[in-house]
Parts: sequence; structure tokens; C-alpha cells
Amino acid sequence: VQLQASGGGLVQSGGSLRLSCVVSERTLSTLGMGWFRQAPGKEREFVAAVRRSGHTYYGDSVKGRFTISRDNAKNAVYLQMNSLKPEDTAAYYCAASPTGPILSAVSNSQSYAYWGQGTLVTVSS
Repeated sequence: VQLQASGGGLVQSGGSLRLSCVVSERTLSTLGMGWFRQAPGKEREFVAAVRRSGHTYYGDSVKGRFTISRDNAKNAVYLQMNSLKPEDTAAYYCAASPTGPILSAVSNSQSYAYWGQGTLVTVSS
């Protein structure tokens, strides 16, 4: 499974960005997908996930501002990020889970077997 993330960039506080993750070598409908982020000097943080069922989950810091969606026809997952804050600055990674992930582990990075290369989001104050 290959994951190609894109859409990062520099945006002012309060602005919006939309990240994309294109999946190849496997049909998206067979995968659970997640977005994680990692800021310099910090641990990787769960952002959002969408299971094969279509159910979505969010980290507490992004609830109400970010939306994850999937387009099985395009084999792509998206992360719409609104009301961005400087603390959202990080490298964002998409990840895929061929096994779900199970409900209790959607926010656990170890539940995801495949990772994209990351796309950098910088939010200026």
C-alpha cells in the first residue's frame, strides 16, 4: 500500500487547508484511514480517523474544526482543517489500517500498518 499526502502549506491563524491522501495498490474501501501529526520536539498525535464503516473519530484538540472524509471512487481520504491555530503547526501524516482499526484503537498509531510521507502545515499567528 502506497500513501501520498499533499495539501500542506503556510496559512494564517483562522484560515483553512485541505489535506489529501491518495491510496494506491489497494482499494480504499478495504482500509481504515487515519491522520496523525507531529510537531517538532513532540510526540506523534492522533488527529482523525475514518473506519471502513465510514464512522469518524477526532482528537480532542481538533473536534469541531477538522473533518475527515473518504472518497472510495477516487481512492482518497481528505482532512478539511478550519479555524486553524498556531498550535496546529506540524507535519501531518496519513495512515492506513487493513484490519479496521478496532474501535478501541483508532487513535493508536500502532494500529496503522502503512504511512505516507507527511505534509507540512504551518499556521502563523
